[in-house]
This record gives sequence, C-alpha cells and structure tokens, in this order.
Amino acid sequence: MLLAIDTSLGTSVAVVDRDRGILVEVNENDRGNHAAVVGRLISQALALSETEPAALSGVAVGIGPGPSRKVDVGIAAAHGFACAIGKPVVRVIAHDAVMLDRPHPALVITDAGGGLSAWTAYGAPDADFGLPDRLSDPAFAPSAEAIDRDAQFDGLRVIALEVSAGAVGMLAERLFANGRPFARKEAYVSPAHDVLSPS
Repeated sequence: MLLAIDTSLGTSVAVVDRDRGILVEVNENDRGNHAAVVGRLISQALALSETEPAALSGVAVGIGPGPSRKVDVGIAAAHGFACAIGKPVVRVIAHDAVMLDRPHPALVITDAGGGLSAWTAYGAPDADFGLPDRLSDPAFAPSAEAIDRDAQFDGLRVIALEVSAGAVGMLAERLFANGRPFARKEAYVSPAHDVLSPS
C-alpha cells in the first residue's frame, strides 16, 4: 500500500493498493492553503482507510507541473511523512497521473499560476500495461496560442482542474510492478509563479 499526495492544483491525499485500487481519497480545493490542509488530509485518509502507517510500503508524490510553492508543499509533506515511518518516497509527474487509463493521445493542460499554463503531450498509452506515453517533458506557456505553437499537437486537449492523488498512487504502483522508472528528483515547477502577475 502507498500513501499518495498531490498539491499541484488543490490538495489531494489517498491510500492505494496495487490489487485493491484506491482505498480512500480525500480532496480539498484550497488553491492557496496547502500547508495547513495536507497534514489533516493525511490523517483523514489513514483513518478512513483504517491503515496504520507501518502497513504502508512507501509514499508517492506528484512533482508537478504546477506553481512552485504549491508543488513544494506536497513534496515536503511526502518526505516528512516517509522519513517519520522509515519508508521511501517515489515521484511521478502529475500530468502522467491525469492520463492514466485514458485510451487516446492527448495534450494535458493545467493552471500553473502566475498567468502561465503547464502542458504535456501524450501518445496512445502503452499497449501492454496501459501506462501513459509521454511525448515531451512538461512545459509552461503564457497563452493558448503559445501552447499551440510550442506543442505542435493536433488532437484532443484535456484541461485538468484537479489531480487525483489516487491516480498518482496507482500510477506509482503500476510503474513499480512493471519495472518502469519513476520521475526524476527535480520537480516541474512554474519558473515565474512568484514574480509574474496574471495578465
């Protein structure tokens, strides 16, 4: 079992199991108050799923793309909790979690704060395991026109308003089960969130 956390949009916390799926997911659309909420949601998720921390095999966390101060809260919470229980942290890209089990190529777009949007292009999912096929690393753009220019993607667009921690956790479980790599340590955070104002 994994505890899963994502704070790239709202705050989402889940307990997942590779065989049983998403056991519990709790969410709060707290666009600016992640630090005060994430600890409470961790406690709720564990209590609702009747999971003792010692029963977890690790913590999965979404590493963006998103505003830096939001994504960093989730990463810090994941590392703090994992350190307390002596278990590892595994990282996944939030847009990959949005694409989990979607059957068609798509361009995932999310709000990155500071007047920016984040986007990632995907091909058809892995035929054997249904895992997302990312065609590019997440990138940031100031407008729909800039996304069109930079992405060069002619197809379905998925504008995600939330990232499910349950999907983050199940993606991590499937990556591990199929010997696929997790995300790199570096987070995908908006480079301008703290200095740009929405135009």
